[in-house]
Amino acid sequence: MSEEREDTKPKINITIKYAGDGEKQITVAVKRTTKFSKVFTAAEKKFEKDPGTLKFVLNGDRLRPEETPGDHDIEDDDIIYAFLEQQGGTRFIIFA
Repeated sequence: MSEEREDTKPKINITIKYAGDGEKQITVAVKRTTKFSKVFTAAEKKFEKDPGTLKFVLNGDRLRPEETPGDHDIEDDDIIYAFLEQQGGTRFIIFA
């Protein structure tokens, strides 16, 4: 019986780097089926940020909480970057 059960799949190590208040990083071990929402919550606690204040990016693509490492073919020791979320903004229009 060589079949693996869903909950015994090997975990992968993902590093999350945050450069906001000095260079900080954490490494988490997750299954490929773990939703990023759990990873994001752990990172926000470690970096002492309120929930939802960080955005997470892998290879230029923003990661969504409902996605999983398997959705992005994340491999062991890949790096996710965390940035402060910026809201709003406006465009300057100058009429002469």
